[in-house]
Amino acid sequence: MAGSTPVVVSNESGLAQEISSGKHRWRADEPAPFGSDTGPSPYELLLAALGACTSMTLRLYAQRKEWDLQRVTVRLQHSRIHAVDCMECETKEGFLDRIDREIELSGNLDDAQKRRLLEIAEHCPVHRTLTSEINIRTSLTA
Repeated sequence: MAGSTPVVVSNESGLAQEISSGKHRWRADEPAPFGSDTGPSPYELLLAALGACTSMTLRLYAQRKEWDLQRVTVRLQHSRIHAVDCMECETKEGFLDRIDREIELSGNLDDAQKRRLLEIAEHCPVHRTLTSEINIRTSLTA
């Protein structure tokens, strides 16, 4: 993992997880009755990563263009849908994961700038990772 700070997740009992990355510490959990609701669920963390990356990407692009982007708000929701209900999806059987992402832009922006920022949102690194082929290698350590 050259160039990235490792994320370490551990737990001793129940579903609550202690997460660390460099000097940062936070928790993940599941809501009651399965967990103790001491932190966001794994899917909420995934959505937060996509939302944060989207907002950062739009902010950097607008700064580079010297556009008056004052505030970015990204609302995300995860759901599972029947594949047959997804017109634009390749998979037509079973279920699919769907993420709905709504972006609200505040500032002195014209319609063309807003459309361009919407296009740029599709290029945030986390979005590209989630929509690409992902190779996860798992090993057991002593």
